[in-house]
Amino acid sequence: MRGVNFASQDYLSLSSHAGIKATAKETIERCGVHSAGSPALVGNTSYSVALERKIAEFLGMEEVVLYPTGWAAGFGVIKGLVRSADHVVMDMLSHSCLQEGANAATNNIHLFRHLDNEYCRKILTKIRAKDKENGILVVTEGLFSMDSDTPDLPALQALCHEFNATLVVDVAHDLGCLGQDGRGHIGIQNMLGKIDIVMGSFSKTFASNGGFVACKSRAVKEYLRFYSAPATFSNALSPVQAATILKAFEIVESIEGRVQRLALMANVLTLRHQLREAGLDYYGDPSAIVCVKMGTEGLARLVSRRLPELGLIANLVEFPAVPKGAARVRMQVMANHSENNIADAVQILKTAKAQAEQEFRDINQPAILPQRAVA
Repeated sequence: MRGVNFASQDYLSLSSHAGIKATAKETIERCGVHSAGSPALVGNTSYSVALERKIAEFLGMEEVVLYPTGWAAGFGVIKGLVRSADHVVMDMLSHSCLQEGANAATNNIHLFRHLDNEYCRKILTKIRAKDKENGILVVTEGLFSMDSDTPDLPALQALCHEFNATLVVDVAHDLGCLGQDGRGHIGIQNMLGKIDIVMGSFSKTFASNGGFVACKSRAVKEYLRFYSAPATFSNALSPVQAATILKAFEIVESIEGRVQRLALMANVLTLRHQLREAGLDYYGDPSAIVCVKMGTEGLARLVSRRLPELGLIANLVEFPAVPKGAARVRMQVMANHSENNIADAVQILKTAKAQAEQEFRDINQPAILPQRAVA
């Protein structure tokens, strides 16, 4: 299929950046394409060690563990740290990797209403009334990818301190691409170096697969290295991946990175404005994720079917990824989208929805049967 691409997670448009491609080529010539070992054994390279230090410095943390994917990092940090008697208290909209990690680690899983810190407090109060000894891991995200919203991180971290719990924040969708300095919502909310554990992915902004967990102590790092199976028993990031991500961090911290973030946010605001002008609504706050409301699954599927034919590539999201009746088209904005790309995308969405609504009405119109003649 061909069309303007709003379906890829490449928020700063770094995957095709000339410097990124040059770095990858140079690293391949020097080191080949494979690390050929677990990071717990001999899989690390000078690039991966340098990347750990860069991420720790970038986030104001002490130590970092690298993972083969962001999903592995989310699963691995929970499965690695939580024992069967411990508790996981999690925002109900947390990513699949976090929920799967919790399910693999313990039966003591407690979900709180999305972004509701007071609900979280009630859960923590009930847990500590019965269990004062075992660990509690509180899990949330810096930016939620389906609703484009963020928690009050200072309040949530303070809550964790109050109840002797540990906070984990997933920054996959905001690190590098949001905030004046690219530190995402942790930076925006003045929480650099103050969150207990930060995990994230490189696949949204940093032009590569891979993930990480950043923590405040060497003890936590060593525990994850040997008890977090996705780190211990997966092959390490390849030299070319680690070098590429390092180069991406260099760009993110540069004036060019700031320019790209400004371009990204300008595109986000333009898209949101034009969607409203076209009579289309969306979820959440300004970010690279603009989820356009469709409603029922039937209508959303009819819209999605038309998009490639009209020249737009965008992802349909429906239950169980989002609640029933809240299907949406997830538009993923990139810094290098042009004004024409955005205008075309909005017009295509408007046309596709209008056509789909007509078809949906036709499909659901009750058939009018001819009346039987009276005998």
